[in-house]
Amino acid sequence: MVHSNSKGSVKEWNRRGTPWVWLNAGAVSICVLMVVGLVGLIAARGLVYFWPHQIVKIELFEDSKSAQDKGIALWAGNVWGEESVPAGRVNEAGGKVPEDQKFVTRTLYKTGNRELDGFDFRWFSDYEIKSKTYPKNLVSIERREWGNFFGVPQGFTENGNKVKAPDNILAEFDQRLNRALELHEQVDEIEINRIGDINYAIERIRLQRKKFKLDGGDNSAALAELKQEEQALNDEYDVLQVERNKIYAQLERDELIIKTIDGREKIIQFQQIVSYIQPNTLSLLPKIGIFFENVWRFLSEDPREANTEGGVFPAIFGTVVMVLIMSLMVTPFGVIAAVYLREYAKQGFITRTVRIAVNNLAGVPSIVYGVFGLGFFVYFLGGSLDALFYPEMSPAPMFGTPGLFWASLTLALLTVPVVIVSTEEGLSRIPRAVREGSYALGATKFETLTKVIIPMSSPSIMTGMILAVARAAGEVAPLMLVGVVKLAPTLPFDGNYPFLHLERKFMHLGFHIYDVGFQSPNVEAVRPLVYATALLLIIVIGVLNLSAVQIRNRLRERYKSIEI
Repeated sequence: MVHSNSKGSVKEWNRRGTPWVWLNAGAVSICVLMVVGLVGLIAARGLVYFWPHQIVKIELFEDSKSAQDKGIALWAGNVWGEESVPAGRVNEAGGKVPEDQKFVTRTLYKTGNRELDGFDFRWFSDYEIKSKTYPKNLVSIERREWGNFFGVPQGFTENGNKVKAPDNILAEFDQRLNRALELHEQVDEIEINRIGDINYAIERIRLQRKKFKLDGGDNSAALAELKQEEQALNDEYDVLQVERNKIYAQLERDELIIKTIDGREKIIQFQQIVSYIQPNTLSLLPKIGIFFENVWRFLSEDPREANTEGGVFPAIFGTVVMVLIMSLMVTPFGVIAAVYLREYAKQGFITRTVRIAVNNLAGVPSIVYGVFGLGFFVYFLGGSLDALFYPEMSPAPMFGTPGLFWASLTLALLTVPVVIVSTEEGLSRIPRAVREGSYALGATKFETLTKVIIPMSSPSIMTGMILAVARAAGEVAPLMLVGVVKLAPTLPFDGNYPFLHLERKFMHLGFHIYDVGFQSPNVEAVRPLVYATALLLIIVIGVLNLSAVQIRNRLRERYKSIEI
């Protein structure tokens, strides 16, 4: 009898579908854990890029293979990682590896000093290392070129003449470095902003002069005015050039004399130094401060050294602007298409065929959209716009070349099926009684759509836009054909009319990850940078999506009184 009751309980349990509920809940939990674990892994390996690591002094056995190859037994650098390798692959030092030991641990050190020693990363096995210490006088210098330099400051030179080293050499180091950084900011202000604006204005004058010649007619007065304006700009440019050269002369005044751990001296100009730290003397709190300072510089500065150093601000800016422009274009087209299919089109074979085609478009590989965008948007539409409105740009195209606008339009085309399907789903959920009530009050069909149906469907429209943003922000393949570049000299937005330059090429976080991770000659150096940029891309997408979700929630709150 007990057995019969148990069997009945199991049948009732199965009939209610409880096993499937638990199975789905378990699957969702596993997926959430996998996502959290993946993001945690990316964060752990990416954030370490900004942490100030201690500098270790490594003394090798003189008969070790690493010491004999370079003739150097003393090295200094940061610990970058370690791994276990078979003992047979290790060059023993100070004796053979025990026969019963099958694996040996070797450590990857970032030794810097690239111009002196070639590669700035080296593997040393435990059997090669005689001793490891952490001298407090070692500093790590970040430079604009050639990567990091590790050594001990010895003194300074002014205009090529060596000056007496002060007792507190780091205080003098700070003073001279701050002076150099201020001068460098003045140079950037002149070159990027003021001279850049002059060059832009001169280019516009050149194009205007060429346009007058193409139009024909008597334009002598206008040409004379342009010539005067150009001469004034050239005079201003000459003044700025003289000012810039004076600042460069001041920048070249100071040099740092630094000695490597093995006794070699190197002279580094202060204009090449970005920052320095003495990590072996830092406590936890200063390290945290340096960590956040490095994060801020990563977010706000331009990339250097073929994107392997510096910041990613142009890539952040390009990604966000592209997604915003794409959203402004994809939402109206997707909503209009969905409204027509649901509210106006006669439901039949043709409508069903269109819906099937829309659903199939969502599964087309993104690179196909890139090829289409390159052929249709860039070459056909862009070339036609250049021929009609910008003939003076020939042979250099304006819109007939990949750029921000065509990249946004291509991604809008790629994501429009998602918006159509989501909007149609929202329209179909609105009860017919709502429409009939609107008609009964005297509203036309258009008024019903614009003032009742579409506002009530806005949460579904926002859901489609959220999905579109999530996909578009991470796409790389089509962007490689329609506008993204490794390094953009200027941002798409600046102070020159028309301010937002849709024809310019731009940088993108997804392409930046691809370029740094797969095209860099120094893979070990950029591996943490790849993780850091990937984490940043996830955060950017998350912020964009959370903003859209917040808007959607407010819309739902506004129309929650209506049963759908």
